[in-house]
Parts: sequence; structure tokens; C-alpha cells
Amino acid sequence: MKRRTGQDQSITRQWRPATQAVRGGTARSEFGETSEAIFLTSGYSYDCAGDAAARFAGEQVGMTYSRLQNPTVEMLESRIALLEGAEACRTMTTGMAAMTAVLLCQLQQGDHLVGGRAAFGSCRWLTDTLLPKFGIETTVVDARDPQQWIDAARPNTKVFFFETPANPTMDVVDLKAVCAIARERGITTVVDNAFATPALQRPMEWGADVTAYSATKMMDGQGRVLAGAVCGTSQFINDVLLPFTRNTGPTLSAFNAWVVLKGLETLDLRIRRQSENSMKVGAFLESRVPRILHPGLASHPQHTLAMAQMDACGPIFAFEVDGGRQQAHGLLDALTLVDISNNIGDSRSLMTHPASTTHYGVVEDKRIEMGVTDNLLRLNVGLEDPQDVIEDLDQALSKVGL
Repeated sequence: MKRRTGQDQSITRQWRPATQAVRGGTARSEFGETSEAIFLTSGYSYDCAGDAAARFAGEQVGMTYSRLQNPTVEMLESRIALLEGAEACRTMTTGMAAMTAVLLCQLQQGDHLVGGRAAFGSCRWLTDTLLPKFGIETTVVDARDPQQWIDAARPNTKVFFFETPANPTMDVVDLKAVCAIARERGITTVVDNAFATPALQRPMEWGADVTAYSATKMMDGQGRVLAGAVCGTSQFINDVLLPFTRNTGPTLSAFNAWVVLKGLETLDLRIRRQSENSMKVGAFLESRVPRILHPGLASHPQHTLAMAQMDACGPIFAFEVDGGRQQAHGLLDALTLVDISNNIGDSRSLMTHPASTTHYGVVEDKRIEMGVTDNLLRLNVGLEDPQDVIEDLDQALSKVGL
């Protein structure tokens, strides 16, 4: 590959996803390094004052300040955009920085947002608490029911915002139906695609306008760094999102961008193996627990829809015990291999009790309405031998009477 081949979209968009994940966006320096370089610099120098003025005026291509551009970060943004099938991408410090920016950049006082009921706790805080502080009305619906989106839409509705599969209840949203409802009304659809990543699901292919990510999860995939990303049209990214991020500064560091670049090289391999492992672990648990919420299993109420939209089930699912928080915590405490951790997307198997961790900040009545009860546990199946994970779960379940 030549020095600039990885940034020539007339070439890279012809590559298949696995090739894009390894080589897309790569720009080599004059040293010809094979691995992407880390540009640890906050600023850039110019040969003359006229060059500086021309760059700030947008008349000359080049870097100005790492709050706006950084060569390593730009490589990551190009690669994610390629995988997503998007025109452009901007990365940010965390997934929640991405979620906050993608909403605030396009909403103002007097606007209305419709959001999915089942969502990560901090995303519900955005819709329930933060946006109303700015005079932005919000309505929460059961995202699985297209009619509820129709009923909730108003003349001042600007955004539909939802996750699929949703964290942690694994609700699946009909992307084609909901995105069509939004498009008919001139509403922007923002989809949190963190559970699936573009390796398994590409919402824009189903009509979504914008996708947002916690790249901390499967994109890094090894529990090392925090990162977020937003993908969309060049017009949305450059004219709507960029003015917000330029002036508020949720900037991803070059080092973290480099780590995620390395993670993307193995994303397809990891997520497919973890999906296979998840199916084996889910099949074991299905006969041992009162209820399992696994989109890859036929018992999931939206299994057919999930498998139509996704290339595989992903590594994450949830299940319920019947003894409340005491039994759920007891099960966690009895684990010897699987870690108790509120993270997901890691190569290690992790389990958490959402009601007392990720959704602790959601008021109880809303949390229960979402399906995040004291009986619910969420499991991220990693890259270990699935039989070892099954044996650990088996002994832990036995200790709590399941």
C-alpha cells in the first residue's frame, strides 16, 4: 500500500469491511511506518503567517490545533466512517461525550425529542434531566412499537434517539420502520449502535441519519481506553456537529485514537467469536434461569427482527433470577472466573447488576418501567473458552439455588 492509499476513498470504499478495518484511513509519514503513527502534539507550526491565516480561513489544507484536527485521530475517524458506510465521522473522549454532543449540537429551546425507553442509564439522564434544563421537551416511548413513535411525534420534534439492542434489556428496535417514520416527518434519527458496532449492524443501511458510539466497547474491545464516535453525512458532521465540538472541546487524545485503531484491526474476528461464545453460554443458561433476554436465541421475542438487522447476536445479553437483589449479588459474588464489572465489549467475560450500577442513577419507577429490575443481570461473554465460562456460571448458580 502506498503512503496515501488508505486515505483515497475512491479506493478504500471498494475494499471489503475486513480490509477497511485494518488499512482504512491510514496515512504514512515520510518514514514509511507500517503501524499508524501517534502524533502527540497539541499544536502545529507554520512556515509563514500567511499559511496560518489561510488554514484558519479554510483556504489551505492542514492542521491548526489538536482540539480540531490530529493526524492519528483523523485516521481513526476515516476508518470508522468507512466501516459505518458514512460520509464522515468525528471522535470524542467518551461514548457519553458523543451522545451529549450529537443531541446538543442540533437541539435548542422549544424543540422536542422522542427517545427509546430502554437505554443506558446516562442516556436516560440526558433525555430525562439534561435536555429539559435547556427547554428541550422529551417524550419516552417503548421503542419496540412503531405506533408509539408515530403518536409521540409533534410538529417541533427534531430527533428520534434510541439504542438497538438496548442496554441492558436487549430490546430490539425495527430500524427500517422507525427510520421511515422519522424521514416522512423531517426528523433526524440518531441510533446508539454500541452493542452491535458496524461489524454486525449498520443502521444507515436501514435509513438512520446518524449513528453514535461508545468506542470504548467493542471497537477497543480490550478494556484499555475511553472513546466515542459520531457518524453521519459530511454536512451534518462538518456543519452541525463540528461547530459544537470545536467550541466545547470533547476531543479524543491521539494515544486513545491509536489504541482504538489497533482494536479495529481485530474487531470482526473478536465480535464474531464472542457472538459464537455468547450463543453457547446463552443456550446453557436458558435451561437454568427463570428468563433470558438473548437476541440470538429463538426465545427472544424479537429474535427474527434482530437476526434480520444484525449479522450475529453480539457478545452481550441479560437474564433474570427470581430472588431479587440478594440472589443477584450472591450469584456475582460466587463467580471465580467471570469478573464483576459494569463495562461491556471487553475480551474478558464480565457481569454486572444494572439496577445497582449502570442504572443506579435512574429513579426507581422509571428503572422498573424500563425492565431494569433487581432480578436482572447483564453478561458480556468474552474470548475465553466458553466451556470455562459455563462451568463458572454453573457452580455460581448452584450456590444460589438455581
